[in-house]
Amino acid sequence: MRPFERRRLLIMAEGQFGAHSAKTAYGVIRYGRDDVVAVLDSTKAGQNVATYLPGRDIPIVGSLSEALALPNPPDGLLIGIAPTGGRLPEDWRSIIGDAITAGLDVLSGLHTFVGDDPEFAAAAAAHGTSIVDYRRPPDRLETAVGRRHGPGKRVILTVGTDCAIGKMSVALELRRAALAAGDLASFVATGQTGMMIEGWGVAVDRVISDFAQGTVEWLVEQGEALGDWVIVEGQGSLDHPAYSSVTLALIHGATPQAMVMVHKPGLTGHDFDHLPEASFPIASLPPFIELHEQIAGLVAPSSVVAVALNTSLYPNDDEARRVIEAIGAETGLPTDDPVRFGANRLWSAIREGVDALPWVTGT
Repeated sequence: MRPFERRRLLIMAEGQFGAHSAKTAYGVIRYGRDDVVAVLDSTKAGQNVATYLPGRDIPIVGSLSEALALPNPPDGLLIGIAPTGGRLPEDWRSIIGDAITAGLDVLSGLHTFVGDDPEFAAAAAAHGTSIVDYRRPPDRLETAVGRRHGPGKRVILTVGTDCAIGKMSVALELRRAALAAGDLASFVATGQTGMMIEGWGVAVDRVISDFAQGTVEWLVEQGEALGDWVIVEGQGSLDHPAYSSVTLALIHGATPQAMVMVHKPGLTGHDFDHLPEASFPIASLPPFIELHEQIAGLVAPSSVVAVALNTSLYPNDDEARRVIEAIGAETGLPTDDPVRFGANRLWSAIREGVDALPWVTGT
């Protein structure tokens, strides 16, 4: 784990500042410990982030020079998107180069490593700035050894019916509720946005497959050193044709005693920005929950103890609550939207459910 370095960030989301396309930007704004001084998106210049994320008074600027002219200018440029394939948009190169020349560090969670680009690396060396590629895999490469959890430790993994529906946000909200309830809880970041927020972790989707489960094992061990309740950030979806492998690695590497299923009601097909939504439909919850328990049980017993919903497709609160109630009845599990309505009630139910599991109690 590295010491957390507090920065003043300009988040770059040029032409893409929205809940889905700029999920990294949204996550850092919602949960990060850095000061976000502005968002760069010329298509929304003059607006305020509060329009999209109520309570966050952050200007949206149209250029790097506008951001640098702010009373409290940025010292870091954070790439705020997570596109399919994690590639750097070609038309962003000039802005990144200008940011480095202006003395800004560059923070990126893309699969394209900005620090490996000869032009950017040379500019950073010349101007004394840093380039941080959060998806760069760790030097520590180990295969799984079937490590058991420490005495009294409870490990919970968020899983989901699709990508980009809030597994990280749910994990962070549950950690917040746990701490508020007096439970010593930690958050294990397994993706680039979680790492930007927490200051440590590994982007598991970049790790060689032979070492993915082993990496998750030692990440969970680090999480156990920080808390008795270890909440592991989920990735991908078990039935997603592109991203199922990272989900399986997390389930078998973390060997969670319990899982929380994250679901976005109203979404009909998997997250593919280059295919029709109906190509790969979202699974039905009850059998999908059972499937997760069966697959986890191949290595260690685990139970889905709650359903966390992303009800953003239902803007009316009363309608959202009806959907929550209906899915709770369908699954027979505690169900809520912890981002929208708070996680305290759901955390209480999860805590009770985990402590009743026979492989936790030893009965």
